[in-house]
Amino acid sequence: MDDKTASASFSLDSRSAAATGRDDYERNWRTHVGDEFPLPTFSAATAADFRLRFRATRVDDVAVTTVDGESAAQTADGPVPDTDHIRLWLVHSGAWALGSRRSTVEHTVVAGEFLLRHATGLPHFALPPRTRARCIVLPAAALFSLPLAGREVTGHSDAAEVRLLVAHATMVEEVLPELSPAGVRAARDTLVELAVAVAHRGFDDVNTRLAPALAQAAKNLAEQRLADADLSPAMLARELNVSVRTLQRAFAAGGETVTAYIRERRLESARQALSATRLTVSEIAAHWQFADSSHFSRAFKQRYGVSPTEYTRQNS
Repeated sequence: MDDKTASASFSLDSRSAAATGRDDYERNWRTHVGDEFPLPTFSAATAADFRLRFRATRVDDVAVTTVDGESAAQTADGPVPDTDHIRLWLVHSGAWALGSRRSTVEHTVVAGEFLLRHATGLPHFALPPRTRARCIVLPAAALFSLPLAGREVTGHSDAAEVRLLVAHATMVEEVLPELSPAGVRAARDTLVELAVAVAHRGFDDVNTRLAPALAQAAKNLAEQRLADADLSPAMLARELNVSVRTLQRAFAAGGETVTAYIRERRLESARQALSATRLTVSEIAAHWQFADSSHFSRAFKQRYGVSPTEYTRQNS
């Protein structure tokens, strides 16, 4: 990795003498995020009770920051650096209030929503306690095709395009240290393309660079719906606003099929249930949507080499 690519987690707790100090916190930010993405100046009240954790990832001229705050936080009065960025805020819990001045709230992003906007300078913001959010900062020049000047794009964070963006950003955070220069460029370009997709509420489903993000978003959704009777490639494709063929191509790029992935995850969940619960084989088969106990037993034995009954006996 070069000096424009880094990822790290760091925190600051002003109440703890053992915690990272303010100077170390600022040094961490400059090291892992850089001066091109200026660190906000916080109010005195925030500095006195500052308990926030950060995950900062920089991919060339794109930065992804995850914030997990126990305390409230608010920026201080005063000028902000003049930067030309497009910002995307995704709020998981709590809220993120934004304004051009500290005393002015122009938009509040609440839990379950996102905001995409083009703004010069770092806008002032305030966070209530227990806010969890992610901010993705992109160069305006890379998204020149978007007519964002003076307007905002808002919506629900469970939108298909947002799910894809979150899935890709999470993958980048995890694998960035292992990426080659070509991999870093591809990761960066995909972040930009998915941000464009969020703005346009759609994406180019023939772009193979988006396949890993699409497959991961489908897997994330499947994990939430494993016990649902209607879980299928068609349902996942519908939820992610793509064709079944596009979804199948995304899985094929990783050497998988959608159906096989669902089957494998259901078998593994059923195996864990055999060890952790007192449910019968028939009840577990029904819960994980196998046709019947015989079908479940055959699939289980083919995968693990023993029948569900034998597995339960061995692990009781």
